[in-house]
Amino acid sequence: MSQGTRLQGKVAIVTGGGSGFGAAIARRFGEEGAKVIVTDINVEGGEGVAALNPSNLIFQRMDVTQEDDWKAVLELAFSKFGRLDALVNNAGTTYRNKPTAEVTDAEWERVFNVNVKSIYLATKTVMPRFIEQGSGGSVINISSTGASRPRPGLVWYNASKGAVSNATKGLAAEYGPHNIRVNSVAPLLSGTGLFSMFTGMEDTPENREKFIGNVPLGRLTEADDIANMCLYLASDEGRFINGTEMVVDGGKCV
Repeated sequence: MSQGTRLQGKVAIVTGGGSGFGAAIARRFGEEGAKVIVTDINVEGGEGVAALNPSNLIFQRMDVTQEDDWKAVLELAFSKFGRLDALVNNAGTTYRNKPTAEVTDAEWERVFNVNVKSIYLATKTVMPRFIEQGSGGSVINISSTGASRPRPGLVWYNASKGAVSNATKGLAAEYGPHNIRVNSVAPLLSGTGLFSMFTGMEDTPENREKFIGNVPLGRLTEADDIANMCLYLASDEGRFINGTEMVVDGGKCV
């Protein structure tokens, strides 16, 4: 494993780190020297990711919709590593693309709890500790291109990500004076098993080609595309980036 130093001495929490974007972010942060607490409700996935780099990655089971779980992961960061420098709010969920009138109460609630309430709870628990620590911090919220370019069939998922993008800007303005930077990253969908969930089309080579035809760079998002953007935002290289939405979509939304 190539070992870099772009996050040397930093401590990070990555939610939803057991698979997909979160796993890539956690792995990348660890490769660049950060101590990373990987959290997920999927214990097997999270432990598997942490095991890839046991000297820098540790796993903690966490439900991002529960305030006690936020308090516990924060305590772990400070008791084990003495500080916190970056938080990546990556945990998210969706329902299958379908007519909006068919979305159930349970689906709506789950999407807003996991995608929006999680960031409310993160802010409530983490920001006071960042302020107390006195050295600032970087919060990175994973949003979606659907936040600004909603399409039929995923109305409430896109609305939840719209809330994430809007809250990111408000938080950036509010906490910037404490040198706490808050930014969002908006990926295009990736090939991480959710193609049919997001598009409502069967995941066939023909349907992928049809979708990719609208992407100037000619492919779907890869997990490392998101990990590299998060790495930049968490590092000192991104020290003057605040309240910005980093769109990582190969030009799809141009």
